[in-house]
Amino acid sequence: MATRIEHDITEEENNKLKGPQAGPRVFQIVYRNLVVFAYWHLAAIYGLYLCFTSAKFATIIFGFTLYVLAEIGVTAGAHRLWSHKTYKAKLPLQILLMVMNTVAFQNSIIDWVRDHRLHHKYSDTDADPHNATRGFFYSHVGWLLVRKHEEVKKKGKVMDIYAIPFIGAVCFVLPTVIPMYFWSETLKNAWHITMLRYVMNLNVTFLVNSAAHLWGYKPYDKSILPAQNITVSVATFGEGFHNYHHAFPWDYRTAELGNQYLNLTAVFIDFFAMIGWAYDLKTVSEDTIKRRKERTGDGTNLWGWDDKDLSREDKEGAVVLYAEVIKEE
Repeated sequence: MATRIEHDITEEENNKLKGPQAGPRVFQIVYRNLVVFAYWHLAAIYGLYLCFTSAKFATIIFGFTLYVLAEIGVTAGAHRLWSHKTYKAKLPLQILLMVMNTVAFQNSIIDWVRDHRLHHKYSDTDADPHNATRGFFYSHVGWLLVRKHEEVKKKGKVMDIYAIPFIGAVCFVLPTVIPMYFWSETLKNAWHITMLRYVMNLNVTFLVNSAAHLWGYKPYDKSILPAQNITVSVATFGEGFHNYHHAFPWDYRTAELGNQYLNLTAVFIDFFAMIGWAYDLKTVSEDTIKRRKERTGDGTNLWGWDDKDLSREDKEGAVVLYAEVIKEE
């Protein structure tokens, strides 16, 4: 059963969360990170080539399965559970999500949660680790290649973190060894397809920080950079409804309607809620959403929203139709 949160953030409350605005800055490159990221991406490109030339089909399917599990580990675990506490999870689900998140290996859960809470509290300012006002490349991956801004360091020290890290070799070693042991894949193929899967997970997650802060519509809050980006939502299993998420970060769906076919993460959480492993799922009432859209949205509301006879299925269908219109324009 989901719990509806009736609280609607006022402009005054929202302004209190704003940090210092971005200014000119000389970047200090971390060359070790630059070399590591360059190798990862070159190895991933080679892994993609091997998928079409010599890799076994079982290895490709195995890599894709790990990609899905790892991405949900980030979206349902590090993001919706530990960063925002949009729902509660019993121990078996917590362990499962920690393992899945480790396959993605985007630093420890503690680091991920700290950076993400900074991103929300000081969104698109100097205290935001991946400040989108500094451009696509910086918000996508550049922030990991340079020294942290002093505001990020200062504000990061006061963030409250409650998470249990689980870091291990399961991101690289097991995904490489399993294909070699069980279906005699070569080390070259197994390793480079592991790198392909890993880099895909990284870049898809990074798109939420970059593309979803630069392109899309803003029906909930036109004053912020985060936007509704359908393409990012598909790639990240529901994380691209970003204008909604920044307006209502406590909603476990990260989207107004759930949009189950574009939001695999919500489906995942709903399934475990059904079997009792997830509970206290938080959502936002339709009235609160409507008031926020009328007060701060850019006017791109869904057609027929006020029609009391419109079913939930019709509303969800309108999301896809609206996305197609935006794409054509």
